[in-house]
Amino acid sequence: MQRTSRDTAAAKPGPSGPAAPASPVAASATPQIQLIPASVDGALDAAEEAVDLLLESGRAPGDVLVITTGEQHPWAAHELSFGEASYWEQHDAGDDVFYADVSVASRATSRPVVVVAVNGGPATAAATALPLAHARAGALLIVCGDPQQINSVLGAGV
Repeated sequence: MQRTSRDTAAAKPGPSGPAAPASPVAASATPQIQLIPASVDGALDAAEEAVDLLLESGRAPGDVLVITTGEQHPWAAHELSFGEASYWEQHDAGDDVFYADVSVASRATSRPVVVVAVNGGPATAAATALPLAHARAGALLIVCGDPQQINSVLGAGV
């Protein structure tokens, strides 16, 4: 898979993410993974910055799914205040960035880019969110959080 400037725009200088699987067949169907080191408290902000960079680089808003492992993104909390039907209608319309908590993310469809904010939650949240996000990401998976935790989950389950 070729790396484009659009895909690399969201990465900040720092440690590179985990390597793609060694199998050439699997690698061709596997999204590129970028890791943005962040604390639990800073993961949501890092995810927001990544989304901003993606949009500034020309990604369509409907190409992006954001999954949180801890506290919901404020957009999701706001939209859910109008009811689940309205919230999922926005997902189905597919014309804007969609924010989902890990507990409902399995209902979200695949998008070219998935951003995960490992912002807390139960110990199993990242272990649930990362393989799910990996499966939903078409071209790029950006994970914001603790590198050791992320690498242990991605290395073991993806």
